[in-house]
Amino acid sequence: MAIEPSATLAVDAKAGELKAQGKDVISFGAGEPDFVSPPAAFAYARRAMEEGRTHYPPTQGIPALRQEISDYYKRRFDLTVEPGQIVVGCGAKPMIYETLAAIVDPGDEVVLMAPTWVSYIEQIRLVDGKVTVVDTEKTGFVPDLREVEQAITPRTAAILVNSPSNPTGVVYGADTLRGLGALAVKYDLWLVWDEIYEQLVYGENRHIHPLQLMPELAGRVVTINGVSKTYAMTGWRVGYALGPREIISKINAFQSHLTSGATSIAQWAALGVMRESEADKQKMHEAFESRRALICGLLAAMPRVSFPEPQGAFYVFINIKDYLNKSYKGKLLNNDIEFCAALLEEELVAAVPGGAFFAPGYLRVSYAVAEDVIREGMARLGNFLAKIK
Repeated sequence: MAIEPSATLAVDAKAGELKAQGKDVISFGAGEPDFVSPPAAFAYARRAMEEGRTHYPPTQGIPALRQEISDYYKRRFDLTVEPGQIVVGCGAKPMIYETLAAIVDPGDEVVLMAPTWVSYIEQIRLVDGKVTVVDTEKTGFVPDLREVEQAITPRTAAILVNSPSNPTGVVYGADTLRGLGALAVKYDLWLVWDEIYEQLVYGENRHIHPLQLMPELAGRVVTINGVSKTYAMTGWRVGYALGPREIISKINAFQSHLTSGATSIAQWAALGVMRESEADKQKMHEAFESRRALICGLLAAMPRVSFPEPQGAFYVFINIKDYLNKSYKGKLLNNDIEFCAALLEEELVAAVPGGAFFAPGYLRVSYAVAEDVIREGMARLGNFLAKIK
């Protein structure tokens, strides 16, 4: 089976190589906050080690963390999710894969909205599923429900939705969620709901969980979440899935043969931040909101680029089509891949080409970096654009 490597991690790896050579690289590649994890993560991890909690944890997750997740969903969304309906794993990414493995049979189809996160495509292929893509570019990066319905066939098993969206930052509203939920009911589909950025929503925008609008979806929604983005804990690798007991049992069984339980110390660290890091979370959120305003202002001043203003997450998805099939220092930039390669080579700025997200002609930049880095990086991007003829 031919599997493409993660484009975002590839960009970040290339930027790291150049930095190791002593070059002043600015990377807008990986979706990773630049903050240190909150103190509670270290305190709970240290205590867990001192207490000898270093043996195999339960595959489904330590009871205290699953209870905390249950309590969180009650506080945040007024949803009742019992600890038995929760499985904790080694990050949100494997939780998505394990969910797909539990619901997709060989040849089944999964509907995605493009632009779409790079790993969804490959994970569906890994479970011998087929990808069906609904393009949202012409509808403001929000799916046209008629097109979603047209994409559904007798082999469709699930609709996979990410809101706030990576890479666009778009947050789906209530009407869209109701429409997708209605299609899931009508065609007896699973709705895989990836809300890893749900606490990173800005301005007047609001994140809604589908079950808040349609409780009748409870038997067909699997929710994916984790602590990586909200609490700057990417390296701890803790994510979780919530859903009906039957499907959670299948995910747990799959995980028992794949990884066993997530690292015990990391789970205790996750419990610590969920219990005690509200102030730290708020400070990071405020920083992201400030960075969002800064990068959008700098991009808005650049000629012939456009972008949807991000409502959540920490990415800007930039339309560079007016700069393609044009020349930079005598070299033709035929597509977004060549654009990003030249940008990295000439200006030492790393960004991810939109083609990796099924959206050629765009590039994704992450503003999960310091404001001085954003200013310098956008200045370099502006210099690069000015030389394209």
